[in-house]
Amino acid sequence: MATELVSMRLEGLEEVEKRLRDLRQAGGDMRLLHQDIGEYLQLSSRSRFDAQVDPEGNPWAPLSPRYARRKARKGGGDEILVLSTFLRDQLAYQADSDGLEFGTNRIYGPTHQFGDPDRNIPARPFLGLSDEDETEILNLALEHLRDATA
Repeated sequence: MATELVSMRLEGLEEVEKRLRDLRQAGGDMRLLHQDIGEYLQLSSRSRFDAQVDPEGNPWAPLSPRYARRKARKGGGDEILVLSTFLRDQLAYQADSDGLEFGTNRIYGPTHQFGDPDRNIPARPFLGLSDEDETEILNLALEHLRDATA
């Protein structure tokens, strides 16, 4: 089975990066922090699927009328990016002491994340960080830093 990798890098999160460096220098177990962040991102991303919004809170582009009719004939509802729930339910992470990878192995993941103008598929970003996510990740890093220095 072919897979696609969607890779994102956190930029502009200087405070989070500083806290992570502090944690690493304090001898904290980064693997545990990365696992906690991965678990949080799974919950946050699934909540956005339920709300049908991107990480910034913007509604996803609606289904085209043609696809909506075809989806209805297959017994699917009117939810966007949810036909079989594979994309939502198979978001996963891999965490170790060096980092965290979060995303999907579904081959159609990048198509929905970035869109495909050649097939008239609009981008419907489902991966990424909201302001709330950034705050929670910072809080997780602070909690781990406190534990490592206690």
